[in-house]
Amino acid sequence: MTEKPFLVSGRNTLIHKIRKLDLLVINGDEHPPVLVTYRGIKQFDGKVPDNRREAKLMDMELIDLTASEVFGEEKTLLFIQTLNGKEYKIDYTKVGTSMFIKVHLDSAF
Repeated sequence: MTEKPFLVSGRNTLIHKIRKLDLLVINGDEHPPVLVTYRGIKQFDGKVPDNRREAKLMDMELIDLTASEVFGEEKTLLFIQTLNGKEYKIDYTKVGTSMFIKVHLDSAF
């Protein structure tokens, strides 16, 4: 079995671990997907892969927050630690504003 490119920490934190794979975070049908790279985080505007295999071909790991192996439910607030040493706060109640994705901690390590 291969190692996952992320860790789940606590009730609402993801930790990005492997530089060569980006994380595509899906939070239910109502919220926009978020792309996590080794440089940072942004809202994903492209076509979401239909399955994990398609995502792997795009050098991405598809993460569905509602899956039982992740959190098992949609989140309104999510923290993501990236490989560049920053922790970001994604507030799904503020989609479409500058407050949707913000740096929470500048050096999480």
